[in-house]
Amino acid sequence: MATPQTMRPAVDAVDHLLLGTRDLDAGIDWVARRTGVKAVVGGIHPGRGTRNALIAFQGRRYLEIIAPDPAQAPESDPRNLRQFAEPRLIHWASASVELDALASRLREGGETVTGPVDGSRARPDGQRLSWRTVSRPAVFERDRVNPIPFFIEWSKASPHPSQDSPAGCNLIALDIEHPNPGAVRTALARVGIDAAVRQSAACRLVATLETPKGRVELT
Repeated sequence: MATPQTMRPAVDAVDHLLLGTRDLDAGIDWVARRTGVKAVVGGIHPGRGTRNALIAFQGRRYLEIIAPDPAQAPESDPRNLRQFAEPRLIHWASASVELDALASRLREGGETVTGPVDGSRARPDGQRLSWRTVSRPAVFERDRVNPIPFFIEWSKASPHPSQDSPAGCNLIALDIEHPNPGAVRTALARVGIDAAVRQSAACRLVATLETPKGRVELT
């Protein structure tokens, strides 16, 4: 487990938040109505059944609106985003610059870890973005919301999506609600993340943003 000196507040650990929606255009409009910022289409995830749109936050962070890609088979989307009645935050990614060391440390501590796994996508302008990820089993996931982040390390050859996505919003807090808050806090502390986790019957990620329309909560 990380020491108190190495713990990061959850909001500082964020690379990006994932907002799931059944339709990308509808998700873009939903975010724009609430924040005053219209997301730009980012690209597709081949073989994963999804495509995305992005808005930037300050400090090398961003929001990823993720939706089914109509050109891919429905069964290739394991999250079943087509079933979502309303957009909602479903997961988040934490930034890492030492992914191999993190994976080794977790395995040495007896945890099951997937990765590092290579990932990439092509932007509409043809530029390819590349990254690697590490993830842990989704033991705390409820109702398709996972409060435990996966970890992402961007290729030095790739621009970070926050650099050229529409700006105007700032992420100022990330809180978590869960039926087992103590266990979630402990799981996050093992990877150096200090999060506010509240007792709740449901699992929710609660992101507080400063936007052109004032302070907004996304859940």
